[in-house]
Amino acid sequence: DTTGVALAAAIKADECQIYTDVDGVYTTDPRVVPEARKLDTITFEEMLEMASLGSKVLQIRSVEFAGKYKVKLRVLSSFQEEGEGTLITVEEDKNMEQPIISGIAFNRDEAKITVLGVPDKPGIAYQILGPVADANVDVDMIIQNVGHDGTTDFSFTVNRPDYDKAMKILEGVQTHIGARQIHGDRTMAKVSIVGVGMRSHPGVASRMFRTLAEEGINIQMISTSEIKISVAIDEKYLELAVRVLHRAFGLDQAAA
Repeated sequence: DTTGVALAAAIKADECQIYTDVDGVYTTDPRVVPEARKLDTITFEEMLEMASLGSKVLQIRSVEFAGKYKVKLRVLSSFQEEGEGTLITVEEDKNMEQPIISGIAFNRDEAKITVLGVPDKPGIAYQILGPVADANVDVDMIIQNVGHDGTTDFSFTVNRPDYDKAMKILEGVQTHIGARQIHGDRTMAKVSIVGVGMRSHPGVASRMFRTLAEEGINIQMISTSEIKISVAIDEKYLELAVRVLHRAFGLDQAAA
């Protein structure tokens, strides 16, 4: 993918066509939500977020490269002769009326680690995450709760394959950082809604949280950016969460 984009940028091609095993980018995984729709267009920003959050359509590096050099990408199926696929391009004025949410990404391979009762003082976050980073373990969502007794609880998520390594590291520094207890949960999943329309539409987060609450799905952690909202939930609720959010944001309905 990245080599193709680099060649297209070098020869200043009108667009770079990537042929893969799907016929385009969908609002979410059709294996989870049969009503998922193929998108005609999506912005580089949205595609980059979806690729980093679990969508496997394109490599993240190829999308970054295409966005940097303004190379339009088109995802097409290598098994079909016809079809327009999905065009990945810059945000243009004609897309200003596009849906608030363009897609839902998810990742099953999440694990949460909570460090309880560490001193609430400057540098404690670094003392916890520094050794983890030194071991090349990527940290995703982070929450710190300030207590009333001079201590704090610190939670973060890692990829599930890195869970055992991260736990071993923290148990090794537990005495040094003054933690009362360390515990983890390897049965987490992350669900993310993505869309540039969030910038101009308030209430997206509240609709997401209300939709999950109505299904009895507890949100354990939250992470946001300008165009996405991610929540960590129990893995057993993952597919239900994706289905109800897909319906709540009207992603099963064709754009007008």
